[in-house]
Amino acid sequence: MSKINSGPSGSGRNNFRDPSPGRRAAVVWTALAMAAGGLAGCTADPGQVITRLAVGSPGEGAYTLVAGTDRRDTVPRPQAGGQTEGDTPGLYGGTRRRASCDPAALLRFLQRDPARGKAWAAVHRLDFSRLAEYFQKLTPVILRVDTLVTNHGYKSGKPIAFTAVLQAGVGVLVDEYGRPVVKCNCGNPLTAPPAGLDPRDARYEGTSWKRFDERTVTVIRPRDRDEGPMKTITLVTPGATMSFNRPAGTTGEKDGPPVPLPPGESAGPTDGPSGEPSPTRSPTEPAPTAPPGPGTPPGAPPPPAPSEPGGGPDDGPGDAPGGPDEPGPGDAPPQPPVDPTPNGSTFEPAPADPGGAGGATP
Repeated sequence: MSKINSGPSGSGRNNFRDPSPGRRAAVVWTALAMAAGGLAGCTADPGQVITRLAVGSPGEGAYTLVAGTDRRDTVPRPQAGGQTEGDTPGLYGGTRRRASCDPAALLRFLQRDPARGKAWAAVHRLDFSRLAEYFQKLTPVILRVDTLVTNHGYKSGKPIAFTAVLQAGVGVLVDEYGRPVVKCNCGNPLTAPPAGLDPRDARYEGTSWKRFDERTVTVIRPRDRDEGPMKTITLVTPGATMSFNRPAGTTGEKDGPPVPLPPGESAGPTDGPSGEPSPTRSPTEPAPTAPPGPGTPPGAPPPPAPSEPGGGPDDGPGDAPGGPDEPGPGDAPPQPPVDPTPNGSTFEPAPADPGGAGGATP
Protein backbone atom coordinates (compact mmCIF):
# COMPACT_ATOMS: atom_id res chain seq x y z
CA MET A 1 0.00 0.00 0.00
CA SER A 2 1.31 3.32 -0.98
CA LYS A 3 1.81 5.93 1.78
CA ILE A 4 0.02 9.28 1.52
CA ASN A 5 2.54 12.06 1.59
CA SER A 6 0.72 15.04 3.19
CA GLY A 7 3.81 17.11 3.59
CA PRO A 8 7.24 17.51 2.28
CA SER A 9 8.55 15.07 4.86
CA GLY A 10 5.67 12.63 4.45
CA SER A 11 4.72 13.03 8.13
CA GLY A 12 0.98 13.48 7.39
CA ARG A 13 0.84 16.85 9.18
CA ASN A 14 -0.99 19.79 7.59
CA ASN A 15 1.26 22.35 5.96
CA PHE A 16 -1.07 25.29 6.93
CA ARG A 17 0.02 27.00 10.06
CA ASP A 18 -2.32 28.76 12.53
CA PRO A 19 -2.74 32.46 11.78
CA SER A 20 -0.75 34.88 13.83
CA PRO A 21 -2.44 36.62 16.80
CA GLY A 22 -2.72 39.79 14.73
CA ARG A 23 -4.55 38.01 11.95
CA ARG A 24 -6.88 36.33 14.42
CA ALA A 25 -7.79 39.73 15.90
CA ALA A 26 -8.47 41.15 12.46
CA VAL A 27 -10.83 38.27 11.67
CA VAL A 28 -12.70 38.77 14.94
CA TRP A 29 -13.13 42.51 14.38
CA THR A 30 -14.32 41.93 10.83
CA ALA A 31 -16.97 39.49 12.04
CA LEU A 32 -18.14 41.90 14.72
CA ALA A 33 -18.37 44.74 12.20
CA MET A 34 -20.43 42.61 9.84
CA ALA A 35 -22.77 41.62 12.66
CA ALA A 36 -23.19 45.21 13.73
CA GLY A 37 -23.96 46.24 10.18
CA GLY A 38 -26.61 43.56 9.94
CA LEU A 39 -28.25 44.73 13.15
CA ALA A 40 -28.16 48.35 12.02
CA GLY A 41 -30.12 47.41 8.94
CA CYS A 42 -33.05 46.39 11.18
CA THR A 43 -33.55 49.90 12.59
CA ALA A 44 -34.04 53.36 11.19
CA ASP A 45 -31.09 55.22 9.78
CA PRO A 46 -29.72 57.39 12.62
CA GLY A 47 -28.84 60.02 10.06
CA GLN A 48 -32.39 60.26 8.70
CA VAL A 49 -33.62 63.77 7.98
CA ILE A 50 -36.64 65.13 9.84
CA THR A 51 -38.39 68.21 8.47
CA ARG A 52 -39.57 70.75 11.03
CA LEU A 53 -43.01 72.18 10.28
CA ALA A 54 -43.76 75.20 12.45
CA VAL A 55 -47.18 76.58 13.29
CA GLY A 56 -48.66 78.12 10.15
CA SER A 57 -46.42 76.22 7.71
CA PRO A 58 -48.29 73.85 5.33
CA GLY A 59 -45.06 72.17 4.22
CA GLU A 60 -44.21 70.55 0.90
CA GLY A 61 -46.82 68.86 -1.26
CA ALA A 62 -49.96 70.30 0.35
CA TYR A 63 -53.16 68.59 -0.78
CA THR A 64 -54.95 71.87 -0.15
CA LEU A 65 -54.49 75.13 1.76
CA VAL A 66 -56.68 76.06 4.72
CA ALA A 67 -56.22 79.18 6.85
CA GLY A 68 -57.04 79.56 10.55
CA THR A 69 -56.34 75.99 11.70
CA ASP A 70 -53.30 76.52 13.98
CA ARG A 71 -52.92 78.28 17.33
CA ARG A 72 -49.71 80.24 17.86
CA ASP A 73 -50.69 80.96 21.46
CA THR A 74 -50.76 77.30 22.53
CA VAL A 75 -48.96 76.67 25.83
CA PRO A 76 -46.99 73.42 25.34
CA ARG A 77 -47.70 70.43 27.56
CA PRO A 78 -45.23 70.05 30.47
CA GLN A 79 -44.70 66.34 29.81
CA ALA A 80 -43.10 65.80 26.41
CA GLY A 81 -40.64 63.47 24.73
CA GLY A 82 -40.55 59.72 24.20
CA GLN A 83 -43.81 57.95 23.44
CA THR A 84 -47.31 58.47 24.80
CA GLU A 85 -50.77 57.05 24.14
CA GLY A 86 -53.24 59.06 22.09
CA ASP A 87 -55.94 58.87 24.77
CA THR A 88 -53.81 60.61 27.42
CA PRO A 89 -55.89 63.41 29.02
CA GLY A 90 -54.45 66.80 28.12
CA LEU A 91 -52.25 65.51 25.30
CA TYR A 92 -54.30 67.58 22.86
CA GLY A 93 -55.78 71.04 23.07
CA GLY A 94 -58.64 72.97 21.62
CA THR A 95 -61.02 75.89 22.00
CA ARG A 96 -64.25 75.01 23.75
CA ARG A 97 -67.33 75.04 21.51
CA ARG A 98 -65.24 75.79 18.47
CA ALA A 99 -63.16 73.67 16.10
CA SER A 100 -60.23 75.04 14.14
CA CYS A 101 -60.49 72.30 11.52
CA ASP A 102 -63.48 71.36 9.35
CA PRO A 103 -63.32 67.66 8.41
CA ALA A 104 -66.52 67.86 6.35
CA ALA A 105 -65.06 70.58 4.12
CA LEU A 106 -61.88 68.56 3.52
CA LEU A 107 -63.97 65.50 2.67
CA ARG A 108 -65.97 67.44 0.06
CA PHE A 109 -62.75 68.77 -1.43
CA LEU A 110 -61.30 65.27 -1.83
CA GLN A 111 -64.54 63.88 -3.26
CA ARG A 112 -64.57 66.57 -5.96
CA ASP A 113 -61.10 65.49 -7.12
CA PRO A 114 -61.15 61.67 -7.36
CA ALA A 115 -57.51 61.36 -8.42
CA ARG A 116 -56.33 63.32 -5.42
CA GLY A 117 -58.91 61.71 -3.18
CA LYS A 118 -57.86 58.19 -4.13
CA ALA A 119 -54.22 59.01 -3.46
CA TRP A 120 -55.24 60.39 -0.04
CA ALA A 121 -57.34 57.34 0.79
CA ALA A 122 -54.57 54.94 -0.19
CA VAL A 123 -52.31 56.37 2.54
CA HIS A 124 -54.77 55.12 5.17
CA ARG A 125 -55.48 51.92 3.20
CA LEU A 126 -59.04 52.97 2.47
CA ASP A 127 -61.22 52.56 -0.55
CA PHE A 128 -62.18 55.93 -2.00
CA SER A 129 -65.88 55.07 -1.50
CA ARG A 130 -65.32 54.77 2.27
CA LEU A 131 -63.83 58.22 2.84
CA ALA A 132 -67.09 59.62 4.24
CA GLU A 133 -67.34 56.82 6.79
CA TYR A 134 -63.74 57.41 7.84
CA PHE A 135 -64.12 61.19 8.23
CA GLN A 136 -67.17 60.78 10.49
CA LYS A 137 -64.89 59.35 13.18
CA LEU A 138 -62.30 62.16 13.13
CA THR A 139 -62.02 64.87 15.79
CA PRO A 140 -60.34 68.29 15.39
CA VAL A 141 -57.72 69.09 18.07
CA ILE A 142 -54.54 71.11 18.56
CA LEU A 143 -51.16 69.48 19.22
CA ARG A 144 -49.67 70.38 22.62
CA VAL A 145 -46.35 68.60 22.03
CA ASP A 146 -43.91 68.68 19.11
CA THR A 147 -45.06 65.51 17.37
CA LEU A 148 -43.13 63.12 15.10
CA VAL A 149 -45.09 61.82 12.11
CA THR A 150 -44.82 60.70 8.52
CA ASN A 151 -46.34 63.46 6.39
CA HIS A 152 -47.85 62.31 3.07
CA GLY A 153 -48.08 65.06 0.47
CA TYR A 154 -49.27 65.28 -3.10
CA LYS A 155 -47.08 66.89 -5.72
CA SER A 156 -47.29 66.91 -9.52
CA GLY A 157 -50.05 64.32 -9.39
CA LYS A 158 -48.04 61.88 -7.31
CA PRO A 159 -47.94 61.11 -3.57
CA ILE A 160 -44.80 61.97 -1.64
CA ALA A 161 -43.86 61.13 1.95
CA PHE A 162 -41.34 62.49 4.41
CA THR A 163 -40.69 62.35 8.14
CA ALA A 164 -41.69 65.54 9.94
CA VAL A 165 -42.03 67.02 13.40
CA LEU A 166 -45.10 69.22 13.85
CA GLN A 167 -44.84 72.08 16.32
CA ALA A 168 -47.18 72.28 19.30
CA GLY A 169 -50.04 74.50 18.16
CA VAL A 170 -50.57 72.80 14.79
CA GLY A 171 -54.16 71.74 14.16
CA VAL A 172 -54.77 68.07 13.33
CA LEU A 173 -57.57 65.55 13.07
CA VAL A 174 -57.26 62.46 15.27
CA ASP A 175 -58.98 59.12 14.79
CA GLU A 176 -60.97 57.20 17.38
CA TYR A 177 -57.75 55.76 18.84
CA GLY A 178 -56.09 59.14 19.34
CA ARG A 179 -53.68 59.02 16.40
CA PRO A 180 -53.04 62.23 14.44
CA VAL A 181 -54.15 61.32 10.92
CA VAL A 182 -54.60 64.68 9.11
CA LYS A 183 -52.64 67.95 9.18
CA CYS A 184 -55.39 70.53 8.94
CA ASN A 185 -53.74 73.50 7.21
CA CYS A 186 -52.68 71.41 4.22
CA GLY A 187 -55.05 68.43 4.31
CA ASN A 188 -52.16 65.95 4.21
CA PRO A 189 -52.73 62.49 5.67
CA LEU A 190 -50.41 61.55 8.54
CA THR A 191 -49.15 58.16 9.66
CA ALA A 192 -46.73 56.90 12.30
CA PRO A 193 -43.03 57.79 11.94
CA PRO A 194 -40.53 55.14 10.78
CA ALA A 195 -40.07 52.37 13.33
CA GLY A 196 -36.92 52.67 15.39
CA LEU A 197 -36.28 56.32 14.52
CA ASP A 198 -34.80 58.18 17.49
CA PRO A 199 -35.48 61.92 17.08
CA ARG A 200 -32.44 62.67 19.25
CA ASP A 201 -30.10 61.12 16.67
CA ALA A 202 -31.68 62.50 13.50
CA ARG A 203 -30.71 65.47 11.35
CA TYR A 204 -33.22 68.33 11.12
CA GLU A 205 -34.05 70.77 8.36
CA GLY A 206 -36.58 73.54 7.98
CA THR A 207 -37.57 76.54 10.07
CA SER A 208 -37.05 76.01 13.78
CA TRP A 209 -38.85 77.57 16.75
CA LYS A 210 -37.61 78.88 20.06
CA ARG A 211 -38.75 75.99 22.22
CA PHE A 212 -37.62 73.27 19.82
CA ASP A 213 -35.59 70.52 21.48
CA GLU A 214 -35.10 67.09 19.93
CA ARG A 215 -35.38 65.60 23.43
CA THR A 216 -39.01 66.69 23.70
CA VAL A 217 -40.13 65.45 20.27
CA THR A 218 -42.96 63.00 20.99
CA VAL A 219 -44.29 59.91 19.23
CA ILE A 220 -48.03 59.42 19.77
CA ARG A 221 -49.12 55.79 19.88
CA PRO A 222 -52.73 54.68 19.33
CA ARG A 223 -54.91 53.77 22.27
CA ASP A 224 -54.90 50.08 23.18
CA ARG A 225 -57.39 48.43 20.82
CA ASP A 226 -58.51 46.09 23.60
CA GLU A 227 -60.04 49.17 25.27
CA GLY A 228 -62.06 50.01 22.16
CA PRO A 229 -62.49 53.38 20.45
CA MET A 230 -62.48 56.54 22.54
CA LYS A 231 -65.84 58.04 23.49
CA THR A 232 -64.48 61.45 24.48
CA ILE A 233 -61.17 63.33 24.33
CA THR A 234 -60.03 65.50 27.23
CA LEU A 235 -58.67 68.73 25.72
CA VAL A 236 -56.83 71.65 27.34
CA THR A 237 -57.49 75.23 26.27
CA PRO A 238 -54.66 77.01 24.39
CA GLY A 239 -53.73 79.06 27.45
CA ALA A 240 -53.76 75.95 29.69
CA THR A 241 -56.34 77.52 32.01
CA MET A 242 -58.89 74.72 32.01
CA SER A 243 -59.90 71.51 30.25
CA PHE A 244 -63.08 70.08 28.77
CA ASN A 245 -64.30 66.89 27.14
CA ARG A 246 -65.06 66.70 23.42
CA PRO A 247 -67.05 63.69 22.22
CA ALA A 248 -65.11 61.79 19.57
CA GLY A 249 -66.23 62.54 16.04
CA THR A 250 -67.66 65.98 16.89
CA THR A 251 -66.43 69.47 16.06
CA GLY A 252 -67.13 71.47 19.22
CA GLU A 253 -70.90 71.74 19.22
CA LYS A 254 -71.20 69.04 21.93
CA ASP A 255 -68.22 70.06 24.10
CA GLY A 256 -68.66 69.56 27.84
CA PRO A 257 -68.44 72.22 30.54
CA PRO A 258 -65.12 73.58 31.83
CA VAL A 259 -63.36 71.31 34.32
CA PRO A 260 -60.00 71.54 36.15
CA LEU A 261 -56.81 70.65 34.33
CA PRO A 262 -55.93 66.93 34.22
CA PRO A 263 -53.46 65.58 36.82
CA GLY A 264 -49.89 66.51 35.99
CA GLU A 265 -50.89 69.61 34.04
CA SER A 266 -50.07 73.09 35.26
CA ALA A 267 -51.66 76.45 34.56
CA GLY A 268 -50.18 78.45 31.71
CA PRO A 269 -47.02 80.44 32.53
CA THR A 270 -46.97 84.20 32.76
CA ASP A 271 -44.57 84.26 29.83
CA GLY A 272 -46.06 83.84 26.39
CA PRO A 273 -45.91 80.46 24.61
CA SER A 274 -43.04 81.62 22.42
CA GLY A 275 -40.90 82.38 25.45
CA GLU A 276 -41.30 86.15 25.11
CA PRO A 277 -41.91 87.90 28.45
CA SER A 278 -45.46 89.14 28.89
CA PRO A 279 -45.87 92.90 29.36
CA THR A 280 -45.80 93.77 33.06
CA ARG A 281 -46.04 96.97 35.07
CA SER A 282 -43.44 98.08 37.54
CA PRO A 283 -44.49 97.89 41.24
CA THR A 284 -44.85 101.68 41.36
CA GLU A 285 -46.68 102.05 38.06
CA PRO A 286 -50.40 102.79 38.58
CA ALA A 287 -53.00 100.54 37.09
CA PRO A 288 -54.39 101.69 33.75
CA THR A 289 -57.54 103.78 33.86
CA ALA A 290 -60.08 104.80 31.28
CA PRO A 291 -59.96 108.39 29.98
CA PRO A 292 -62.40 110.85 31.58
CA GLY A 293 -65.76 110.90 29.88
CA PRO A 294 -67.79 113.91 28.84
CA GLY A 295 -69.07 115.91 31.78
CA THR A 296 -66.49 114.63 34.28
CA PRO A 297 -65.70 117.46 36.74
CA PRO A 298 -62.08 118.68 36.65
CA GLY A 299 -59.98 116.96 39.28
CA ALA A 300 -62.43 114.10 39.75
CA PRO A 301 -60.84 110.64 39.75
CA PRO A 302 -61.18 108.90 36.38
CA PRO A 303 -63.38 105.83 36.21
CA PRO A 304 -61.64 102.46 36.45
CA ALA A 305 -60.62 100.71 33.27
CA PRO A 306 -63.26 98.34 31.91
CA SER A 307 -62.82 94.77 33.02
CA GLU A 308 -61.88 92.01 30.61
CA PRO A 309 -65.02 90.60 28.99
CA GLY A 310 -65.75 87.03 29.87
CA GLY A 311 -65.14 87.07 33.63
CA GLY A 312 -62.39 85.19 35.41
CA PRO A 313 -59.45 83.36 33.85
CA ASP A 314 -61.19 79.99 33.94
CA ASP A 315 -64.40 81.05 32.26
CA GLY A 316 -64.80 79.06 29.11
CA PRO A 317 -65.65 80.47 25.73
CA GLY A 318 -69.32 80.21 25.02
CA ASP A 319 -70.15 81.01 28.63
CA ALA A 320 -69.41 84.69 28.02
CA PRO A 321 -68.22 86.17 24.72
CA GLY A 322 -64.66 87.31 24.63
CA GLY A 323 -63.30 85.04 27.37
CA PRO A 324 -59.59 84.22 27.44
CA ASP A 325 -60.04 81.07 25.41
CA GLU A 326 -62.36 82.53 22.82
CA PRO A 327 -60.79 82.79 19.37
CA GLY A 328 -58.78 85.97 19.28
CA PRO A 329 -57.25 88.04 16.50
CA GLY A 330 -55.80 85.82 13.83
CA ASP A 331 -57.90 82.85 14.98
CA ALA A 332 -60.72 83.12 12.47
CA PRO A 333 -62.70 80.00 11.54
CA PRO A 334 -60.91 77.80 9.01
CA GLN A 335 -61.50 78.79 5.43
CA PRO A 336 -62.72 76.34 2.76
CA PRO A 337 -59.95 74.19 1.26
CA VAL A 338 -58.44 75.49 -1.96
CA ASP A 339 -56.21 73.98 -4.63
CA PRO A 340 -52.63 74.81 -3.67
CA THR A 341 -51.53 75.00 -7.31
CA PRO A 342 -54.32 76.76 -9.23
CA ASN A 343 -51.92 77.87 -11.96
CA GLY A 344 -49.85 74.71 -12.03
CA SER A 345 -47.00 76.36 -10.13
CA THR A 346 -45.08 74.61 -7.41
CA PHE A 347 -46.37 75.46 -3.95
CA GLU A 348 -43.97 77.33 -1.69
CA PRO A 349 -44.81 77.53 2.05
CA ALA A 350 -45.51 80.99 3.38
CA PRO A 351 -42.75 82.39 5.61
CA ALA A 352 -43.25 81.57 9.28
CA ASP A 353 -44.33 84.24 11.72
CA PRO A 354 -41.24 86.00 13.13
CA GLY A 355 -42.62 85.84 16.66
CA GLY A 356 -43.11 82.08 16.61
CA ALA A 357 -40.04 80.78 14.82
CA GLY A 358 -36.41 81.09 15.40
CA GLY A 359 -35.14 81.46 11.85
CA ALA A 360 -34.37 79.09 9.03
CA THR A 361 -31.71 76.50 9.14
CA PRO A 362 -30.05 74.95 6.13
